[in-house]
Amino acid sequence: MGNDRRQRRLVVGEGTLWLWSHRQKRGRDGVWRDALTLYRDGVRMRFVFRAGAPDSGRWTTEGGLWYEGCVGDDRGNLLNLREPGAVRALVEAAGRRGLLPGPGGRPVELDGWELFPAVVAATDG
Repeated sequence: MGNDRRQRRLVVGEGTLWLWSHRQKRGRDGVWRDALTLYRDGVRMRFVFRAGAPDSGRWTTEGGLWYEGCVGDDRGNLLNLREPGAVRALVEAAGRRGLLPGPGGRPVELDGWELFPAVVAATDG
């Protein structure tokens, strides 16, 4: 299952260093989630992609091995959350919307689906 907790390094913008990892897990509610967790200056930010209902048009790998680490929609758009380019695009999209935590800020958890269209457009998902 996709629980590679090793932290990778990502430099965004003018040298801002983020540490990040990807994880899949089933929540207490039984719904699968793909999550990117990033740290900068000791502050955590998490992008969460919850598996949608069958008619939602949104899907995750839901613990499977096929397209592990990917999320997609019914229009054929796909993001591989294990690719640095996709992670960078998510951070940049969040930054453009003013959603990034500041130094010493509180942990932030964002619905990744809200940023999905912008990230797909930026990465040719």
